[in-house]
Amino acid sequence: MRDPDRLAELPTRELIGRLASASPTPGGGSAAALAGAMAAALVEMVGELTVGRDGAEADEAALREIRSSASARRHELIELAELDARAYDAVIAARRLTRRTDAERAARSLRVADATREATEIPLRVAEAAAEVLRLAGRIAPLGNPHAVSDAGVAARLAAASIRGALLNVRINLPSLAAEDPLRARAGSRVEELGAEASWSEDQVLAAVAAVMG
Repeated sequence: MRDPDRLAELPTRELIGRLASASPTPGGGSAAALAGAMAAALVEMVGELTVGRDGAEADEAALREIRSSASARRHELIELAELDARAYDAVIAARRLTRRTDAERAARSLRVADATREATEIPLRVAEAAAEVLRLAGRIAPLGNPHAVSDAGVAARLAAASIRGALLNVRINLPSLAAEDPLRARAGSRVEELGAEASWSEDQVLAAVAAVMG
């Protein structure tokens, strides 16, 4: 039986309808993760269309490894889409806790801090996973079936969008983290690194795609 609370089990039309609704979840974080999952699926598809094809024998091992890695990232990003929605639901629930007494205020502050930390960690994981998908797109573009090279290019575009979208969700949460929280400095540094990598890697993949297309 379909679980209506799991994004992965929703028909596409219903999933997009939920994104369009007034509900804060699923939101941009989940959308970014799903974009990364679609990118990974396209890398897998290029692999499927290439493995066993005449002329690809020399690259068979590499193609199979790329395809396997893309499959793992696809499943990871789908799960992260679910986790992102749950994490922000937890932030909302924590913010709604009562603050009538000192004890309640202290408990609420702890819950908000924990929930915000989780809501920062998850999109950072999305960006890391999507960065790996972008690297895989770069590896398969020159090796894959030339008739599917545009799909490798679309994978690169989607993976880069996934990274950038996820990093926006990291950035919006950083000011809410305690100044002494190690995640604040680590995530801030990774935002810069992953953002730069997204731009550089996307350009490299698209250049490789253009070279194959002629």
